[in-house]
Amino acid sequence: MIDLDNQTDLDINLLPLEKIAETLSNREVELIIIDDKSMSALNKEHRGTETSTDVLSFPLETPFTEQSIYDMPLGSIVISASFVKEKAKSLGHTEQDELSLLFIHGMLHLLGFDHEEDEGEMREREEALIQMFALPKSLIVRTTTES
Repeated sequence: MIDLDNQTDLDINLLPLEKIAETLSNREVELIIIDDKSMSALNKEHRGTETSTDVLSFPLETPFTEQSIYDMPLGSIVISASFVKEKAKSLGHTEQDELSLLFIHGMLHLLGFDHEEDEGEMREREEALIQMFALPKSLIVRTTTES
């Protein structure tokens, strides 16, 4: 289940995101959609970077036993509405598709994947999910081909 806090005018269809979430976990996820100014502040506070970004993930840090016993939420995913709009427009796909791509990326981070440190496991999992949900190229795939 997704607990949505949309602080912007981005139009969101939760159904495709719920399907993605259910494929990856049975735990609740908080999804927060914010503007660039708020995302810049979060990015600076948590990553020391004074720029905006597209998606940030914040896993709920509780002991494993509490997560399984009390069915604690998985964590929070924060997405920048303007990044969704800009990337969708520049790449020629829908805002919903871009939102789904970023949501997959955020979910994988909540589940412990880290593309900056792993040996391609997150990229492989992301690509499989993109195919499963018939989505356009992912953030990681785009980044790889642009390098």
